[in-house]
Amino acid sequence: MAKEFDHRNETQPESQQAFLNQLKKTFASLPNEIPLILFSQKGKEDVFVDACRQVVRAFRALTDKITLKEYTLDHQLAAKYNVESSPTLLINPEHYNIRWLGAPMGEEGRSFLEAMLLMGTGKSGLSEQSQKVVTQINEPRHLKIFVSPTCPYCPQQVVNGLKAAIERPEQISVEIIDIQCRPDLAEKYGAHSVPQAFANEVLIGMGAQQEEVFLSSLLKLSPQTVFIPESTDKIVETDVVIVGGGPAGLTAGIYTVRSGLRTAVIEKDALGGQVALTPIVENYPGFAQVGGKTLVDIMVTHALQYVQIFQGEEVLEIKPGTPIEVSTTRRKFLTKTVLLATGATHRHLGAPGEQQFSGRGVSYCATCDGPLFKGRKVIMVGGGNSAVTEALYLKHMGVSVTLVHRRDTLRAQDVLASQLQANDIPVIWNTKVKSILGKERVQKVVLENLKDGKTTEMAVDGVFISIGYEPAVGLAQKIGIPLNSEGYIDHDAFHRTNVPGIYSAGDVEGGYKQIVTATGQGAAAAMTIFEDLINPYWKEAQKA
Repeated sequence: MAKEFDHRNETQPESQQAFLNQLKKTFASLPNEIPLILFSQKGKEDVFVDACRQVVRAFRALTDKITLKEYTLDHQLAAKYNVESSPTLLINPEHYNIRWLGAPMGEEGRSFLEAMLLMGTGKSGLSEQSQKVVTQINEPRHLKIFVSPTCPYCPQQVVNGLKAAIERPEQISVEIIDIQCRPDLAEKYGAHSVPQAFANEVLIGMGAQQEEVFLSSLLKLSPQTVFIPESTDKIVETDVVIVGGGPAGLTAGIYTVRSGLRTAVIEKDALGGQVALTPIVENYPGFAQVGGKTLVDIMVTHALQYVQIFQGEEVLEIKPGTPIEVSTTRRKFLTKTVLLATGATHRHLGAPGEQQFSGRGVSYCATCDGPLFKGRKVIMVGGGNSAVTEALYLKHMGVSVTLVHRRDTLRAQDVLASQLQANDIPVIWNTKVKSILGKERVQKVVLENLKDGKTTEMAVDGVFISIGYEPAVGLAQKIGIPLNSEGYIDHDAFHRTNVPGIYSAGDVEGGYKQIVTATGQGAAAAMTIFEDLINPYWKEAQKA
């Protein structure tokens, strides 16, 4: 017999009540029932089964439209739906082939909420361009998306898969696989970095992809990097286009709109930039300590009160002129000014094996991938604040971590550096990673002492790299903006570049890599843009 659950939590913290009330109204407006079936091992309870129940019960407290039945793996329905592991959560299995292997905890709670809303409407919500792509799929596609509850990028990829399965239920199935619950599958597929998406056993996406790129990868069964729309019939006219949705870009968006300027923020990846991947942010004004993702959520929520954000779009080209044309993967913007807040990306070691084992033991995000290495041995390469912070995070996750630094002193702040010794994290000084070795995944590293040139081998399961960033200056270079001696955008004291109407702010300008610095630069650049649109400095220069 199936066990019916009908739990209601009548009391909620006052700070959450408005949000919960809004969710209740949203669920009440949905036209469809949302049946769920949970399969578990008979006579065996585990934390993932219990966590799955708790998540579902929390949502059921908001609506009667979600129903939950539970069966054991020896039930005939398990055979009917080809369920073999516990826990497995099926979502409306009579109409869709969507299942969760694990529990939608942490960041994946956002994915689960999206799944419930999509299921309740019965509509995928795919863009027009995405629908054109997905209708071309004429053979079955079996998706596996590997995720972690601590990965802020994973929900974007999960939602891509959910939308595809809802749009084409007869052709597309999707399994969302929690690497903490199913490390065996993560090991089998080499999914040591999340999110990763496989279709018909072929890797089609590493990292979060924009919707159209994901579906193009699904159609072609190979990873795609850029999606070019069939037409550019969507045009947005605005005063300011901000390229980049990190702290600088979001802050600039708030300030330009408050100044009365029509503004669009374009971000191709997850909002928040590197902050979203920072485990703990300390001493950001107003917070002695706050999670990086939490801080990003606060910033994005604030920005959305003012500015329109176009997430999942990549800027392909900027044509200076009157107006300036900004072409993305989805539309064209006609604007008076552009602010480049494109940030910076992880710097690579350049060591043999780094690229080969990326996602298979080599990682640039301890927050995303750390849980998979619990009880294993890894090295953290770097000596700055980020490297030390992530080493401490790994240690607290139960990972055996050693810091490897090419100098004899750390660049990290003293208060952070002192925590290494306090947490028994060893440091190998004056050493670089010469190569990364393994078969299917990382098994060892070759270390070279930079003083005597001697090399040693060290057995490790993972290599985490945090050695700084490369500024994202590709767009700037395409339009003739010079770079400074360190490779960052050259600009004046008011964030103006040499191209009239184009500005810069944030990490792409170099300087201190601090969140508060980026937000300050975003605000300053916004005020400059406002003043220049009232009295364009380039017109004054032309008169002179």
